[in-house]
Amino acid sequence: MLRRVPEDLDPAVVAEIDARLDGVVRDHGVGVPWAIESGSRAWGFPSPDSDYDCRFLYVRPARDYLSLWPDRDVIETPLDEVFDVNGWDLAKAVRLLTQGNAVVVEWLRSPIVYRGDETFRDGLLALAAEVADRPLTGRHYLHTGRNNWRADGSEVKLKRIFYALRAAAALRWLLENPASAVVPMELETLLAESDPPEPVLRETRELLERKRVTREIGTGATPPAVAAFIEAEFARADELYERAELRPSAEKRAAADAFFRRMTLG
Repeated sequence: MLRRVPEDLDPAVVAEIDARLDGVVRDHGVGVPWAIESGSRAWGFPSPDSDYDCRFLYVRPARDYLSLWPDRDVIETPLDEVFDVNGWDLAKAVRLLTQGNAVVVEWLRSPIVYRGDETFRDGLLALAAEVADRPLTGRHYLHTGRNNWRADGSEVKLKRIFYALRAAAALRWLLENPASAVVPMELETLLAESDPPEPVLRETRELLERKRVTREIGTGATPPAVAAFIEAEFARADELYERAELRPSAEKRAAADAFFRRMTLG
């Protein structure tokens, strides 16, 4: 079982996350083959008081998927200022992956892993390489970025700047890496593999230094080169991806079905 937890994470918090995952397995009768950290800690721009965003994928017993009254496809644990621990049923994850939602791919590539079956991860990544659609992935990041972007130059929470910047960097990465729709998770990797202008890199480094010592509620104006980069990538992505066909092909749906049956029926 893979485990990759940095030493700088609070051991007491990590222990509580482990206990919550054990409780999910026990109380819901599911397997949890993959549990990771998402959010700013995994994306590479945490604040001193960032919460912990544990996300997991779970698999129910095969008989549960045959029920006429299926359970919810999300399992949530109590949310508070420190812990945000919840997960998706594999069926939900595979459907969304096939429909262009890039969140599952990000979870599979998180640098922080609380527990993970590498065979499960590799199989799901292989499916992603087969069914992930570049226009749909681009549309996902365009909408994610726009939801966090303020183009009027006003001060906003620093984390919202980073959310928009990461989405713009993902869109740039898609253009610079035309053979893949499996986008990296970490901002640093996205920027390193997409060749943005040097002023964008310089201002991003300065923003990162500010965010590392600023509470989550900290605000600021978007630096000019970063703002121009975000605007340009969103505008280009709008032309490329906004009208993408939302329904996956029959071949991709068949591949997703086949993977899901392998994971649940053996």
